[in-house]
Amino acid sequence: MGRLKQLLPLGDRPVLRHTIDSLRQAGVTEMVVVCGADAEKYETALADSGARLVQNDTAQSEMADSVRMGLRQIEPAAYSAILVCLADHPLVRPETCTALISRHHQFPDKIVIPTFQGRRGHPTLFPTAIIDDIFRKAASLRDIVHQDPARLLMVEVVDEGVVLDMDAERDYRKVLALYQARSKGEDNAPTALGRIP
Repeated sequence: MGRLKQLLPLGDRPVLRHTIDSLRQAGVTEMVVVCGADAEKYETALADSGARLVQNDTAQSEMADSVRMGLRQIEPAAYSAILVCLADHPLVRPETCTALISRHHQFPDKIVIPTFQGRRGHPTLFPTAIIDDIFRKAASLRDIVHQDPARLLMVEVVDEGVVLDMDAERDYRKVLALYQARSKGEDNAPTALGRIP
């Protein structure tokens, strides 16, 4: 896009802040944001959010490298799972995160992935039993997810935000349009996902 997409405006907050605020509303208590260059700009966006910022200075590193860096900032033994969120998916509803966490409590050994109309999305919940797999240097997150289909749990959600990323300017415009529709109550989606069976 030629711009720091995580810091683009979306309503009264930058894109990144929407992700953090959704996690906070879902009851996530500890958040680590891993950024590349321009850390001071991210610090401004995260002010008063409660999230910690870590800078990954390694050029062209994989997402798994950033996740490993973030995991080193927390004590996995204190948690039963981690949610790996992408900061360019700002419209994921808090209720979606809550649904993933609820399913984790029911199926604590599963990798939990949201789907929207059958399409896989983000964030992905990894139980701490799989953290060792993430720390294997050769493993990408995709490798870990595809390693054993039996340990995957797909959760269909009524939340298009799980599949809306911002890789191009047209994606940002689509996110803006849906955000505005949601703000006016015009997106025809419920504000909650309902009971988790």
